[in-house]
Amino acid sequence: MLDKLHDVDERYKELTALIVDPQIISNREAYRKLTKEHADIEKIVFSYREWKKVSTQLEENIVLMNESTDADIREMAQSELSELKQTKERLSSEIMILLLPKDPNDDKNIILEIRAGTGGDEAGLFAEELFGAYTRYAQVQGWRVEIMSTSHSDVGGFKEVIARIEGFGAFSKFKYESGVHRVQRVPATETQGRVHTSTVTTAILPEAEEIEVDIKDNELRIDVYRSGGPGGQSVNTTDSAVRITHLPSGLVVICQDEKSQHKNKAKALTVLRSRLLSQKQAAADATRSADRKSQIGSAERSEKVRTYNFPQSRVTDHRIGLTLYQIDSVMKGDLNLLIEPLTAYFRAEALKAEVA
Repeated sequence: MLDKLHDVDERYKELTALIVDPQIISNREAYRKLTKEHADIEKIVFSYREWKKVSTQLEENIVLMNESTDADIREMAQSELSELKQTKERLSSEIMILLLPKDPNDDKNIILEIRAGTGGDEAGLFAEELFGAYTRYAQVQGWRVEIMSTSHSDVGGFKEVIARIEGFGAFSKFKYESGVHRVQRVPATETQGRVHTSTVTTAILPEAEEIEVDIKDNELRIDVYRSGGPGGQSVNTTDSAVRITHLPSGLVVICQDEKSQHKNKAKALTVLRSRLLSQKQAAADATRSADRKSQIGSAERSEKVRTYNFPQSRVTDHRIGLTLYQIDSVMKGDLNLLIEPLTAYFRAEALKAEVA
């Protein structure tokens, strides 16, 4: 590992010189790639340099303890020994995590899909509330949320909502949100005060670039029609709604929120590309997982990932056994209460698999 860290440090020095070279700066594509690589390894390098510094201090203290004739110096060296050992162990763990293979999708924008599951109107209402929590979280991060498609229920919730969240690192934060989210509470229409259980399904897809997914025109069937609102209400008097069917996979995407047919088509293609990329990556992951000792962070859509119990103000993430009594904060968008423990858990699991 030390040889690898030394090589990363040398590469960082090389990149530091290259990104201030006028010839590199004038080449936008080369500059972009090099600055990204520089940023990607910066934390590793800084942690490694700090680890080397602490290791040197630790060795010097051991020498002083064993060889110094001054009792005060030996005592001082002894008193610092425990803290230095702890710092070195912490830095070693940090470096091991930083050296883990990075998810190539982590820096990408995402396509967020939320659908009402069991529970009728209550599921649709919670789908809207969960989307609101995700939207507030994204806005705090400084990310842009763009609604791609919506289907409303008669009582005002969402049967389905699809949105694009644009921001560096969006996928790394949202990727563990995929799955079944269960809500337990007393619906507004419940006269007996009984707690009902409903579910919504969330899917997080990394946004695909055109070069990642090649879609040929002859693989698409595109239908246009007039969009409609809740209860069949006419939203538009022109054929602006677009339904795209990808014939090889059978995937269907509908977008009707925009008044422009071209905008709806562009949004539908963005969602379609992301779904196809997700399918492609899932197939590759399944193939690789056959050779792994463990599969980390699959976040299958069919998996019940979380329960929101409103009467007890409780949120439980079933994958890591985490229970919080801060449901109001979570629904207001303070999702780091859940995201940070999840990220730490799956990193630890990946580290175990890497070491095994």
